[in-house]
This record gives sequence, C-alpha cells and structure tokens, in this order.
Amino acid sequence: MSDLSQHKSLRIAIISDTHSVLDQRIENIISQSDIAIHAGDICCGSVLEKMHPKLGHVFAVTGNNDHHSVWPSNQKDIVESLPDVAEIQLPGGLLVVEHGHTHGHHKPSHSSLRKTHPNARVIVYGHTHSQVCDKDELPWVINPGAAGATRTRGGPACLVLTVSDSQQWTVEALRFSDRAA
Repeated sequence: MSDLSQHKSLRIAIISDTHSVLDQRIENIISQSDIAIHAGDICCGSVLEKMHPKLGHVFAVTGNNDHHSVWPSNQKDIVESLPDVAEIQLPGGLLVVEHGHTHGHHKPSHSSLRKTHPNARVIVYGHTHSQVCDKDELPWVINPGAAGATRTRGGPACLVLTVSDSQQWTVEALRFSDRAA
C-alpha cells in the first residue's frame, strides 16, 4: 500500500482504457494534478511515460488487455510489473484501484466491488469505457471512462478527485469532444 496521507490535500487525475493512446487534453489535466491513476488497459509503456503529475506519482494497474501479447515485445518487463490492484492511503481515506473486469465482464458489479474493498473510501475501476460516479453509498465507485481513442462514448474522458484531510472529497467529471480542436 502506498501512503500519501501526510499531504493536507491532493488533486488526483484518474484515467483508464487508453489502449495505447493518451489524449493530449487529458495529458494536460494530469500535468496540472498532484498524482495520477490509470485503471488499466494501458497497452503501451509510452502512455505511462506521458503521465507527469506534479508530485511524480503515477499508480497504474493491469486491465484485461494488459499482457505481453498486446504490449510491444520490448516492454514485457513493464506490463509484468503492474499490479492487479493498487491501494493508496490518501488524506481522509483509502482509495483502491482495479480494472473491474473480474466483477462482471460487460458491467462490473458495484456491490461486488464494494464487498471486495469494504475499507475503501473510493473504488476506481475502468473496463467499460463509460464514465460513472456512483456516490450513493460508501465506498464510492467511480469510473473515469476511456482516456484514449477507443470507444470513448462521446469523447476522451477522465475524472479529477480532490481529497483533503478534512474529509472533504469531490469528484469532477471531464469529457472532451471526439476530435481535438
């Protein structure tokens, strides 16, 4: 588990499902954030290389397409080093990241995710390429949507989670047009 709880507040860029392409506008959001999270289906090390949050911390997990038969052959070591689940202790609570595909293939079950990670304040998943902010109960279950060019469902998307030690957490959903101007 990574511990970033010593910070008073953090701005966190959350992305998923880049499938080897990171939209430049989302790359800019990441550079304006303190840390960055990728919830899987990265598919290429260059995506991770383009993620430069202010504090330098990038947390990424494997997706169902993150295996060495999909990634470039010279990046086998990168994909094999990625965890299936990441836990990050933040100011005000625990954030858990996983791709979500093991909780229901077409539509991961939020109740299954909550049951698997009951101590989390927020659970981040990807896989569906659909942006979701389920804050009806704790832990929150959120999906940033696709941040690349594959099945973006209206345009590349991401979430920005702002956390603080005063327990005030907010989620901002961002979506860009299908084509950059």
